[in-house]
Amino acid sequence: MTKSVPEITLNDGLVIPVIGLGTYAIKGNQGANAIKHAVDELGYRLIDTAYNYENEGTVGEAIRRSTVSREELLITSKLPGRYQPYDKAVTAIHESLYRAQLDYYDLYLIHWPNPKQDLYVEAWQALLDAKKDGLIRSIGVCNFLPEHLERLEKETGVKPSMNQIELHPFFNQEEQRKWHELNGVVTQSWSPLARANEVLQHATLQKIAEQHHKSISQVILRWHYQLGAVSIPKSSSPERQLENISIFDFALNEEEMNTISALTKPNGRINNQDPAVYEEF
Repeated sequence: MTKSVPEITLNDGLVIPVIGLGTYAIKGNQGANAIKHAVDELGYRLIDTAYNYENEGTVGEAIRRSTVSREELLITSKLPGRYQPYDKAVTAIHESLYRAQLDYYDLYLIHWPNPKQDLYVEAWQALLDAKKDGLIRSIGVCNFLPEHLERLEKETGVKPSMNQIELHPFFNQEEQRKWHELNGVVTQSWSPLARANEVLQHATLQKIAEQHHKSISQVILRWHYQLGAVSIPKSSSPERQLENISIFDFALNEEEMNTISALTKPNGRINNQDPAVYEEF
């Protein structure tokens, strides 16, 4: 097992590791074994899934196979856009739990704001009530812009504990991260390695990696950590899982941090998924 991973406290008191395991497209028996290995052998404790990933059952099976107790794990899932009406959201939360055969999720997030539908406040109320009922320990969102976050707090009195956003060197989300920091919302990075070979072959990143005798992936994930963001890199490979979590024995200096942040692009989103207009179902 790796050395213990640093932790961060959310605004509702839940303590989570600063790096977790993404599970998008990790499914079936091989997927369950890959997740089990990450937990049992490498020390991962934060596991990220979603209703729309269609693998909550795989994550649940990995938990049952694991030698680590459920209480030591932090499991995240997400509400899809088609179930944002209040009653449908309540049903979907129960269905998420049934699929994984869990009694509760540690984190449950609204996957996208879907502003054209204008139902995300309803969905948020469903999450609030599920938390009161003990089905969720902490509630948050994904891909919400400051205007969406402000509306949630204005209309319900409760701001999310976390906002999971697209964040990587080609899209550093500086303004969004500043808003989170000022308002006590933890930033979580999805696609922290940009889902692309381009970033893993970038000459600037390669130079920094060589100076630290680390891989480019490790340098990028260390950048996320020093930004104050919780990253959830996805991998079913034992070697990559170990590499991704082994980032706490070196540090980037200010110049290196700034150099990586400067790689951002105005159109840096991977699939042009702008939360102001993008609709996810």
